[in-house]
Amino acid sequence: MRIIVNRRLSSILLACLLLAGCAGGKSSQSTTLFDFGSAAPAAAMADPPQAPLPALVVTDATGSAALDSERMFYRLNYADALQARSYANSRWSTSPLQMVTQRLKSRLAQAGVKVLSPSDAPVGVPILRVEVDDFIHAFASPAQSEGQLVLRASLFYGHALLDQRTFSHVTAAPTLDAAGGARALAASTDAAASGIVAWLGGLNLNTR
Repeated sequence: MRIIVNRRLSSILLACLLLAGCAGGKSSQSTTLFDFGSAAPAAAMADPPQAPLPALVVTDATGSAALDSERMFYRLNYADALQARSYANSRWSTSPLQMVTQRLKSRLAQAGVKVLSPSDAPVGVPILRVEVDDFIHAFASPAQSEGQLVLRASLFYGHALLDQRTFSHVTAAPTLDAAGGARALAASTDAAASGIVAWLGGLNLNTR
């Protein structure tokens, strides 16, 4: 009975690997590049800011070394939730940290914020820092996957922390492959950016 169960489990794992394009060895296939697509139109916000937000310095997002490369990672949570694997023939066009930074800047600009870099900002402009804790295409089962994003946004005025909030978003992937994971992670990032805009709008930064 144990042998039969093990064979069935192996078959399920193999099917997932084939469907998701998860082969890890060398391949003659060309590499496919993914990004978040266009930032327009702006994502809808459940709680839009009541007044235009002021200028902000937005620093580059930080995170683990794995998120500072172009590799696309996935995780089979139903088999081994502690092991992150990478797609063999699929890559991000730039690192996830850079993509999160650029998408956040785009959404803030669409909301009317003057987005400044640290080198161009005058003294006294609030500083937004973002740390990405999780950014991965996660498989709950061989037939279900989602794009998981967890990031922590911190707003500083000088060296003083004004507020901090964690944003966690999960979006179901439309397909069980790298393309589906890319779409799901793009949607989760848009949702997080929308939440950050609403959060900043509730802090009454214009009164500072």
